Amino acid sequence: MSRRFMKPLTSPIHFHTAMLEGTPVAVFMGQEMIGSGKIVQITSYVVKIGDEFYVREACTFKYAS
Repeated sequence: MSRRFMKPLTSPIHFHTAMLEGTPVAVFMGQEMIGSGKIVQITSYVVKIGDEFYVREACTFKYAS
């Protein structure tokens, strides 16, 4: 298991690195996991994982591997 497993992605470089490396991430709203997968697209406002869009301000993103 990776040393960064379940650590939050806290800066833009974390999101871009995870997308470039194909690292799976988990998406949480509060304590509930609402999605997971590989990042497909990133904007200032949303992160697209698979076919779903997640609002960056409303969610927490964590490394899933």
